[in-house]
Amino acid sequence: MTNDQLISEIRKKDSFLCIGLDVDLNKIPKHLLAEEDPIFAFNKAIIDATHHLAVAYKPNTAFYEAYGIKGWKALEKTIDYLNTNHPEIFTIADAKRGDIGNTSTMYAKAFLEDLGFDAVTVAPYMGKDSVEPFLSIKDKHIILLALTSNKGAFDFQTQLIDDEELYKKVLKTSKSWEHSDRLMYVVGATKAEYFKEIRKIVPTSFLLVPGVGAQGGNLQDVCKYGMNKDVGLLINSSRAVIYASNQLDFAEAAACEAEALQKQMKAILDKK
Repeated sequence: MTNDQLISEIRKKDSFLCIGLDVDLNKIPKHLLAEEDPIFAFNKAIIDATHHLAVAYKPNTAFYEAYGIKGWKALEKTIDYLNTNHPEIFTIADAKRGDIGNTSTMYAKAFLEDLGFDAVTVAPYMGKDSVEPFLSIKDKHIILLALTSNKGAFDFQTQLIDDEELYKKVLKTSKSWEHSDRLMYVVGATKAEYFKEIRKIVPTSFLLVPGVGAQGGNLQDVCKYGMNKDVGLLINSSRAVIYASNQLDFAEAAACEAEALQKQMKAILDKK
């Protein structure tokens, strides 16, 4: 999927919502545990109920790896279902990979070619040669961790190096890499005051923004400082949407939560 296609989908749906499919078998409705593949059954129901409200889905791969081969199969079935039935949806493997070049090449192959995701999250700590293997795959996007929403982000990401915060160095340096036009960045919603500075460095890039809602991030503040002329934001919501109910009505409850977020987004877009 190209940036233009993603922007078109945002305009069509009046939404820049990304739904995180972080499936915990201890939290899903109990009746689904009788299914042959409870994880996929849950994901399919959530997707069927919310795909008209969201422009992206983001499975966090840890929630699938934790269940071994069954989890990986559920992840594969989930992405196949999205790619087959909703090819207009932007799919993100939240895998946070990043290693020496030949290892990154294999990670890139696994997520972007074999599984068929549109994008994968990557940690930039090991530098250029750990990221460029991901960027070498045509028509795919890499989402670099830039300024995350957790408290520990201040341990390293905002530390000064030669009078400049580390996250700014990551942003500036990454722009020099080959195929950097396909880079996106993770910026936590709890860091809304930083968005203005980030937009000075990457004014046109998409930002994947976790942390709205449960982690305390504010949608209006993020949009005020982070939105550009093409919107340029993917606001992720995971628990608030997918675990809105653990009863038989779980999919309908998820749709209600997603619709509430979509309506807020539409109102913001209308004002813009």
